[in-house]
Amino acid sequence: MSHLILIRHGQSEWNLQNRFTGWVDVELAPNGKLEACKAGELLKEKNLEFDYFFSSFQKRATDTLKLILNTLRLKDDVILNAWELNERHYGNLTGLNKDEMKKKFGEEVIHKFRRSWDNPPEPLNRNNPYHPLNIKAYEKVPKEKIPDTESLKDTYERVIPFYKSNVEDKLLDGKNIIVSAHGNSIRAICKFLFNLDNENITKLEIPTGNPLYIKFDKSLKIMSCSYLDPQRSKDLIKF
Repeated sequence: MSHLILIRHGQSEWNLQNRFTGWVDVELAPNGKLEACKAGELLKEKNLEFDYFFSSFQKRATDTLKLILNTLRLKDDVILNAWELNERHYGNLTGLNKDEMKKKFGEEVIHKFRRSWDNPPEPLNRNNPYHPLNIKAYEKVPKEKIPDTESLKDTYERVIPFYKSNVEDKLLDGKNIIVSAHGNSIRAICKFLFNLDNENITKLEIPTGNPLYIKFDKSLKIMSCSYLDPQRSKDLIKF
């Protein structure tokens, strides 16, 4: 038996400002830090020993995991960072306010950009300071791998090969793992794990700072799945 914790980072400063964040490397908001600490307490109650800890390259995900590890009384030098777990790149929407964009383009258009499977926004200009090519955190990522924009499909196609190569094999070996990532990279993993079609994945919403606890049998069949904080849970996937 193995256990997987998927957690979207705590509320970030740009979540608070309702801006499209994507690959921009923003800080956790004060409430996001509290969410991360609460997540750590909820995990502590499970009384599990964890073997591996994965995060994206982005500080909001890494800092969330560090706060969780601190609550679990574990050192944070065990974190394995992977750019493949980064949030989806929102192209030329990056940095813009979601409500203002709804007024400008209409709610249906923005919803399509945010939730559709294979509809990326227009590319972000590579000279834009918000482009990942101009953000120090990504200087070690191969330039040809850095996107100008992404759909959820694009995000899935970088997240899932990493998951299969680095997480799935360890779960098969009976290890317990925490993955701290982002709304869309976790949606990609959930699409894979729960075999969601392209329509149902658009309905999946991932709450910030609330651990999704998944228990597998020896063949990686899902035995149970639940959010550890039921008061802030979203509708769970049917499996």
